[in-house]
Amino acid sequence: MPDMSRRTFVTTCASLFATSASLAILRGADAATHEAATMEGHHMSEEMRHCLQLCQDCHALCIQMIGHCLKLGGRHATPDHIRLLTDCAQMCTTAADYMARESSFHDRVCALCSEMCRLCAESCEQTAGNDQMVRQCAELCRRCVESCERMASKGGDVAS
Repeated sequence: MPDMSRRTFVTTCASLFATSASLAILRGADAATHEAATMEGHHMSEEMRHCLQLCQDCHALCIQMIGHCLKLGGRHATPDHIRLLTDCAQMCTTAADYMARESSFHDRVCALCSEMCRLCAESCEQTAGNDQMVRQCAELCRRCVESCERMASKGGDVAS
């Protein structure tokens, strides 16, 4: 493997396997999260619901991008880029979970999510070249950055 040591490759594959297993488990949780977010009498703001959905969408796309980038190889498959995609996906899921349960700490988690998404977007922009899917990932990460920044600026207020 020209760009990646065997150890790095094995570690990345193990990480992908763990992420895939987590994704399978979370699919059921996503359905429950969506149901909880749309219950009558729920106090979650529309802006928070939008941010929660963006985080879930960003998570799903980043997970897809890991496999896509590994298939593309070269600069797309560098360990740093794959790690950022993985970190961004995980942080988006965490932020969505904090918002779904209306945690008073969601603002702090959204601030970190915004930072992770910004780094991931920058990495995707640097590696995209002519690949439309990588460009779409960068765009979605940027939208998630903006939404999470708004959530972070609201403090712990859930119903704003």
